[in-house]
Amino acid sequence: MLIKLLLVIIISSLVSVLLTLFILCKRYEQKLEKFQDSIIKKQRDEVQNIYQTMRAWRHDYHNHMQAIKALLEMNKKDELSEYLDNLEKDLDSIDIAIRTGNVGLDAILSSKVSIARKNNIEVNCTAKVPEDMKISDVHLCAVVGNLMDNAIEACEKIPADSEPRFIRVYIGLFKSQLYISVTNSTREKQRRRISELVTSKLGEHGFGLRRIDKIVEQYNGYINRKNEPGVFATEVMLPL
Repeated sequence: MLIKLLLVIIISSLVSVLLTLFILCKRYEQKLEKFQDSIIKKQRDEVQNIYQTMRAWRHDYHNHMQAIKALLEMNKKDELSEYLDNLEKDLDSIDIAIRTGNVGLDAILSSKVSIARKNNIEVNCTAKVPEDMKISDVHLCAVVGNLMDNAIEACEKIPADSEPRFIRVYIGLFKSQLYISVTNSTREKQRRRISELVTSKLGEHGFGLRRIDKIVEQYNGYINRKNEPGVFATEVMLPL
């Protein structure tokens, strides 16, 4: 009788533990889904802002042409040169100049690069992807978007007048796989363990890192993070 009672208690305890773990996993998944939704909304709003600005610039096209013609007729070369310089800067800040071969990736990269440059971060970006890939556009944009968000955040922590703030992005084919590399400057002066850096990121950024890892794992890919004084790099390889 005592043995049966002990078995009942043990089984009840195990069921309780498993149920608790199940509930915790569900809660985590719900939080992750909410985070993903917020990221997608954020990226959509950023892209929408770019297109709205482009439409506004096109709407003002005739006004710009009239102003240019007027300056030409008045032979005001210096004023005309300054006006054209300002127009060029304005257009450069909103143009979707990154052409990767994937519309969604074009939009996300253009948006993130524009945000970085507005925050005085030097960005060098080379990206080209094939038309047909195993990874979905949503997952690809989630990986790249999160990598860029983390890189921008790290650069923004560096005082603009003290050290260079830069982001280097390369996306292309390597050994028949999609290779993604994002390197950025950091204010870290000492080398830290990757696990320490990952666990120190809480809230949205922590979810972002885990989201990247989960997507890479889903596609049987490879991820490598490198941390050196002043520089942080992430490499991702995904089967095509």
